[in-house]
Amino acid sequence: MTADVQTTADIDLIQRILPHRYPFLLVDRVRDIVPFQSAVGLKNVTVNEPHFQGHFPGVPIMPGVTIIEAMAQTAAVMVGVSADLADKNFLVYFMGIDACKFRRKVVPGDVLELHVEATRGKAGAKVWKFAGRATVEGELACECAFTAMMDIPSEAS
Repeated sequence: MTADVQTTADIDLIQRILPHRYPFLLVDRVRDIVPFQSAVGLKNVTVNEPHFQGHFPGVPIMPGVTIIEAMAQTAAVMVGVSADLADKNFLVYFMGIDACKFRRKVVPGDVLELHVEATRGKAGAKVWKFAGRATVEGELACECAFTAMMDIPSEAS
């Protein structure tokens, strides 16, 4: 590693790594990136997101599956930054979600912090496992373990 290790990803870099776009791009910034190990994603939860129209009318609550997806997107950005995969048609697929627990509602106005840590995986690996925790103001909202397959294009290797 060099002294110029990238430790953050703004929305521009995130969009150069992930194929997701509105309304399914669920991470606004990633910080504290430790290459191939961990990162913290930030999601500013706003009332104008489309899932709030139906989940639930008059009582907007961020769906749990979107919280898990935001953690997975954070993990993908961490791997993408670590492996220099911007602009390389990098894709990531869920393989499993385990031990998922929801502890707190996430509502408009919250800033969701998405803490992810690689528990299995290394540079060039296809299958990775992660531990994820989503918090709001330090309070645990969701925790889970998840497995993902990294589809790294051969020209990126």
